Amino acid sequence: MSSYQDHQALSGLTLGKPTAYRDRYDATLLQAVPRSMNREPLGLYPDNLPFHGADIWTLYELSWLNANGLPQVAVGEISLNADSLNLIESKSFKLYLNSFNQTPFADWETVRSTLQRDLSACAQGEVSVTLFSVEQLEDTPIARLAGDCIDQQDIRIDNYEFSADYLLNAAGEEVVEEQLVSHLLKSNCLITHQPDWGSVQISYRGGKIDREALLRYLVSFRHHNEFHEQC
Repeated sequence: MSSYQDHQALSGLTLGKPTAYRDRYDATLLQAVPRSMNREPLGLYPDNLPFHGADIWTLYELSWLNANGLPQVAVGEISLNADSLNLIESKSFKLYLNSFNQTPFADWETVRSTLQRDLSACAQGEVSVTLFSVEQLEDTPIARLAGDCIDQQDIRIDNYEFSADYLLNAAGEEVVEEQLVSHLLKSNCLITHQPDWGSVQISYRGGKIDREALLRYLVSFRHHNEFHEQC
């Protein structure tokens, strides 16, 4: 359980509250959650992060009107750098996207650049945005994350409470450079306790990580209440 559930940054969130949907563009719907709430207790600050990475979002419900009022639909891909000061709260993100529904835009590039500008401002960090037509994705398979998947281990697990202790002494003496993947990450929303699902790709160079220990650690998030990006 997070120690900051009563943090003032969370008090104004629409998450977990009844909300009226707007269908006219409104960038003020976006709400930020400071990454520092979870990082500073771990001694992690923007100028000394020991890692790099990104949160990758796929936008399956994105629509707007063209200059003639004809509805347009697209699938978007958002990449939000892990060194951004904020994560973007997901319910506010969806409300923001819905505000495009009845809003005319001159062209697709205007939509893309608007998304990139607003999301970067909310995150206070670099955000990249790519838009795809439905036709472009018709024959596109689900992307496969590069690396060795650690999910098929024949191990018994009976504890689903978060514990970082699984990683104690998990790095061996052999130095390797590798990528590891798991599709078994599940946690629960800090506010609503609804499940969040994700895949994890870890690229590292250093003492070889014990894969059983890593898998037990990832599975231990299963009952954990936290923003998924913070996990």
